[in-house]
Amino acid sequence: MSEKKVIQQGIIGCLVAGLAAGSLPAIASAATATANTTINATVESTISMSSSGTVTLNITPVSGGAQTSASDTVTVSTNNATGYKLTLKDADTTLTLANGLNTIAASSNTMSGATTLANNTWGFAVASATPGVASNTFDASYTVFSNQASHASKWAGITSSDQQIKSTTSTASSDTTTVWYSAKADTTKPSGTYSDIVVYTATTNP
Repeated sequence: MSEKKVIQQGIIGCLVAGLAAGSLPAIASAATATANTTINATVESTISMSSSGTVTLNITPVSGGAQTSASDTVTVSTNNATGYKLTLKDADTTLTLANGLNTIAASSNTMSGATTLANNTWGFAVASATPGVASNTFDASYTVFSNQASHASKWAGITSSDQQIKSTTSTASSDTTTVWYSAKADTTKPSGTYSDIVVYTATTNP
């Protein structure tokens, strides 16, 4: 037997003996560690609103006064989970419907004390049966009428500060609110178009 074969056999013998005796070095297992990350996607609240833009009240006056009504539609959409509130106010501190120096005064009635319109005044109303409507003493419903000498419907006057007319508690898609307007005038008022601007504000709830 050659010297090379003897050496190989010797090495193999040692390995076999080592395996049998368990004397070979052990192979260590891999170490591991874990960590968690939370992913938060925050969806912010949005809100949009539109109105009819113009409300026209055509009045043919008589000596004792004639009253006409018409409505505006306010439409609100929001993804806010707790809903929104809707307010209205006059665009400035001059609350009259004006035609040059000629005016029709805002009613002195309030939402909590709504009543019929006095002659040569104007006002607004939101039917008390409207879902989410703010506390008021308005009628349960309203209809369009023209040139009535006397009408029992109840109205409140516009103010220069926000008056809340509605509040909701959930998201809304094209949620509509009908806001009614009325004016009463007699023949002491010169002919012409008497105008004022009302501002609606829709605000998301906290």
